[in-house]
Amino acid sequence: MTDDASSGEAAPEDPPDPDDPDDPDVPVDFGNLSLPQRAFVAAVQNPTRGVVIAGLLAFAFSFYVAFWLVFPRVAAFLSAIGAVLLGIVALVYLVSDRLSR
Repeated sequence: MTDDASSGEAAPEDPPDPDDPDDPDVPVDFGNLSLPQRAFVAAVQNPTRGVVIAGLLAFAFSFYVAFWLVFPRVAAFLSAIGAVLLGIVALVYLVSDRLSR
């Protein structure tokens, strides 16, 4: 008696759909991750690099504060230029993101 229907066992489940985004077994496409999610994944994959980068950022910030204390007018001028450049980069990012959809 090898009849599957009469054995009383449940029928095997359907194989998982590879296009189902809620399935935890489906590999993640890193192109779909946001920038903070990509940074988190990179930090988890190589924590030593993340600690080194955090230390370098803290060191750079301390020099920025010292620059403000010693040369406040020059630091204000360069900070304003940096803010304008950051705004241009953000604008280019937003425009390119809108055009790519």
